[in-house]
Amino acid sequence: MRRANRRTMEDKVLDAIIFAILAVVFVASVYPFFLAIVLSFNEGLDAQLGGIYLWPRKPTLQNYEQLFKDLSWVKAIGVTAARTVLGSFLTVMFTSVVAYGLSQRELIGRKAYMGVIIFAMYFSGGIIPYYAVLRSLRLLNSFAVYIAPSLLNIFYMLVAISFFQGLPSELNESARIDGAGEIKIFSSIVIPVSLPLIATIAIFTSVGHWNSWYDSAFFIQNDNLRTLAYKLMAVIRRSYVDFNSAAATEAGTRIKATSLSVQLAAMTIAVTPILAVYPFFQRYIIAGTTLGSVKG
Repeated sequence: MRRANRRTMEDKVLDAIIFAILAVVFVASVYPFFLAIVLSFNEGLDAQLGGIYLWPRKPTLQNYEQLFKDLSWVKAIGVTAARTVLGSFLTVMFTSVVAYGLSQRELIGRKAYMGVIIFAMYFSGGIIPYYAVLRSLRLLNSFAVYIAPSLLNIFYMLVAISFFQGLPSELNESARIDGAGEIKIFSSIVIPVSLPLIATIAIFTSVGHWNSWYDSAFFIQNDNLRTLAYKLMAVIRRSYVDFNSAAATEAGTRIKATSLSVQLAAMTIAVTPILAVYPFFQRYIIAGTTLGSVKG
């Protein structure tokens, strides 16, 4: 048995090559973001000289101060946080409820419902009909346009249907014998054993809401409802600090921020919350995607 477990020289060489490749991929993936964080805490004018790799040469918070001097950024962060929390919660709730109903094979008209859902998943009317629907529902230029269209996600619903069908039917049957209704079964039995699925849908939905800029760009005209991702794209496209103006040149001795350094500060604020939350949901995500694919 020991001979079978002994590693040969070829195995060790292969492992070394694999670890080396993974190390290169890891550094290439993580270092750019790490460098962006470092530069966001360094004086912008000094960063233009180069030579910064692992830590700030002239540490400062001026980039973030310049960023938050514009109160629209504070509003954008608040709007993005609100739509992320509320939108994720409602999406998980609506998607789970509909998926649980469709997972019941005795549901009348289930095949027709599934046919409509599959058709809607593969075919779309396009942006113009979508815009017309939003306008007819009076969702344009309102906070509801961030929430209502995403209440039911078809892909996540199909995953949830597969997940619910994989649960032991004895759980529901025993609860029905005890006199529990469908709402009681769903809230007291199904939800507690579906935490991996719920966490998976919640984290991916949250990332989608947090990074969304498309709806803010095309369906919102009120600057007070702009999202952080939209503001980030806007600041990347223009010079946030205009050092070509006379006033900026005069203040250059005090303000060491540049357009690039402020952009990096905005990017750090936009990305950090997702990176901070994701590790806590990682084990649920892995379990949820695995359990959701057991039964089709």
